[in-house]
Amino acid sequence: MTRRVIRWGIIASLLALSACSTPPESDPGTSPDVPAARAAPRAAVKAPAAEAVTPPDSAPLPDLPDADNNLLAGEIPREFQQGKASWYGPRFNGRRTASGERYNMHEFTAAHRTLPFGTLVRVRSLVNGKEVEVRITDRGPFSRGRVIDLSRAAAEAIGMLGLGVKDVLLLVPESTAPLAEPPVPTSRARVIKRAPKLR
Repeated sequence: MTRRVIRWGIIASLLALSACSTPPESDPGTSPDVPAARAAPRAAVKAPAAEAVTPPDSAPLPDLPDADNNLLAGEIPREFQQGKASWYGPRFNGRRTASGERYNMHEFTAAHRTLPFGTLVRVRSLVNGKEVEVRITDRGPFSRGRVIDLSRAAAEAIGMLGLGVKDVLLLVPESTAPLAEPPVPTSRARVIKRAPKLR
């Protein structure tokens, strides 16, 4: 009798424990074997770009000058000479210059009395401010007051074809060393033959 009571007590306690450990019933709409559906990803929405706001007390930076325009043959140019420029064209085209090159009036070349051959010179018109760079290939001009003789192309670039002579400023590379001033050639005296006087 006692064993039977103990057995029934054990069975009753096991039933009570199993009732407590039974999981709750799942919702009728979901199955325990199927994982819960993930939430659909949201479309990426870009935030509007923030506009650059310039502080009211800051002024815009000035444009920096083009470095190439301030260089002459890779060097800072310096003012060298001021005077009148002339030009020579078709009459001398094809002739040999003092450097041995043939003059081409369509190239940007010039004649100068003391600058070494091959020197690059920036010629600035003092009338309209136009500039042109030329290469020294010849000697001259030898007229008083004139400092450079330009090719036709160079003269056209600074607008002096119609003028013939124009006031200019010459700028050369900083390291340029001019040669000694050559003597200005003097014109030969003309020999005038006079007819003998009649006695």
